Amino acid sequence: MRFAKLHGAGNDFLVFDGGVEAGLESSLPPAVAALCHRRFGLGADGVLLLLPGTAREARLVYWNADGSTASFCANGTRCAARFAAERWGWDELLLHTGYAPIPARVREAQVTLELPAATELSAWRSLATAEGEHRARRLVVGVPHLVVPVDWPDFWDRPLAPLAPALRAHGDLPAGGANVSFVRIEAGGELAVRSWERGVEGETLSCGSGDVAVALVGIAEGWCRAPATVRTASGRRLVVVPRGEPPACPSTLAGPAEWVADGDVSPELLGR
Repeated sequence: MRFAKLHGAGNDFLVFDGGVEAGLESSLPPAVAALCHRRFGLGADGVLLLLPGTAREARLVYWNADGSTASFCANGTRCAARFAAERWGWDELLLHTGYAPIPARVREAQVTLELPAATELSAWRSLATAEGEHRARRLVVGVPHLVVPVDWPDFWDRPLAPLAPALRAHGDLPAGGANVSFVRIEAGGELAVRSWERGVEGETLSCGSGDVAVALVGIAEGWCRAPATVRTASGRRLVVVPRGEPPACPSTLAGPAEWVADGDVSPELLGR
């Protein structure tokens, strides 16, 4: 199997072209965990399969690193759009995800997505953990996110476990829990964000849809002004522009989607 590896702000993915190799939608799922393993595999936060349809439209299937499926991954969708631009010459396209059809625009390594309005916005609530009470707000941007403001002086260095997994699967959340985004408001209104993701069950260097959730909440709360700039743990910055009154409004997400490598998956890795 031929693959490409790309990352969006350090959130990395293995991308497969379903237009070149038939049958990948059934053959990839059993291999995802092995492919994504950081020591024994190629290493990635997830796997993307692009299935081209009519001109400038494609279906995108996404698997988390543990092999589970997810309806949406914003950074993954940006990487898929970059792949389509490089391989198929589509610098503007529509990606049909499990969440919604997502228009994408590619300008060299910069990719912009147009996203539907966030849904299922909850009120602020206090969630109790072994480490104390934590103020949080849940909303859905394709998948559920928990926005947790913090004022940690060691924000970039503090271990996220055991707090993050306790919040990610908190008993007061709906079934399935949520991705967790810890946010600190920086001087000048930039939002510093660290992400703990379902399906990876660990910290990722960026969670694009989580960064959108943080930005929409941040603008609504007056933490920052639009457009909101999110500094991710990778050091890359993503920009979120609301298209209406946050947080329950459509938005755009823009940032780099960078190409890492192309290659062939060894049959030995797949146990063949």
